[in-house]
Amino acid sequence: MRRGTYSIVAHDPQTGECGVAVQSHWFSVGSVVTWGRAGVGAVATQSLADPAYGPRLLEALAAGEEPQAALDRLVAADPQGRFRQVACVRADGAVAVHTGEGCIAFAGHTTGEGFSAQANMMVSDRVWGAAAEAFKTAQGSLARRLMAGLDGAEAAGGDARGRQSAALVVVPAAGEEWDRFELRVEDDPEPLEELRRLLVVREAYDLAEKADEAMGEARHEDAARYGAEALALQPDNHELLFWSGMGMAQSGDLEGGLSLVRRAIELRPDWAELLGRLEPAIAPSAGIVRDALANEAASQRAE
Repeated sequence: MRRGTYSIVAHDPQTGECGVAVQSHWFSVGSVVTWGRAGVGAVATQSLADPAYGPRLLEALAAGEEPQAALDRLVAADPQGRFRQVACVRADGAVAVHTGEGCIAFAGHTTGEGFSAQANMMVSDRVWGAAAEAFKTAQGSLARRLMAGLDGAEAAGGDARGRQSAALVVVPAAGEEWDRFELRVEDDPEPLEELRRLLVVREAYDLAEKADEAMGEARHEDAARYGAEALALQPDNHELLFWSGMGMAQSGDLEGGLSLVRRAIELRPDWAELLGRLEPAIAPSAGIVRDALANEAASQRAE
């Protein structure tokens, strides 16, 4: 089963993260191509894709085998190795890549410090270089730079068959196997646009989690800053509005918190009913917010 695909694997020396991003005219490309494990690395397996390269390479890296030696060993034992295109990056930034001579043109790869960009079945031989250049010049988080790499490949023409699905995986420098930042677009006429939208949503929710953690540790200024950053990314997300408002009320800014909770209820009236279910152990400010809203409603009725 052939998958015309462009992808990039990379390491962030500042955070220790590793990641992989991919786009293809194939349904659910992320379920086949993208692999990663915290503290170990990331893998892209494509062309005549064999998903087994993902876990096998990660196991080899975890066991201490050198990336290129591990990849060469797997390809040598693979009867269809000449049709495979595989790249991996280890948690220290070491990279390995293989583009078999049987991959459909235009196919190739380019590597740089801590990354590899690769593609097959492209409109031209400029695609993987464009991905690499876009990644190298991008700013921001590893996820954002991987996204830029995909954009660069697409701007250079991308997959000869067009677009259908995309995925992005980032794993931390240390953690459990399930610690990962993963986004997938399974089937969309503009998968990169949708992947970019999901990336912004994910960033907003990550900030909201940081706000919750800061609030739990009584770091109210940090909590307010994280909450504001989350809402700047997703200003009409009623979930984030509601919980940010509850956090603001808990920190002592009752009026500011009420304004966010009111907005959440306007967007999704069911939040008013949910507010009545919250216990202090879950939301310490629930009682004062309920009382304040009830008093407002009573005052409006009296008028």
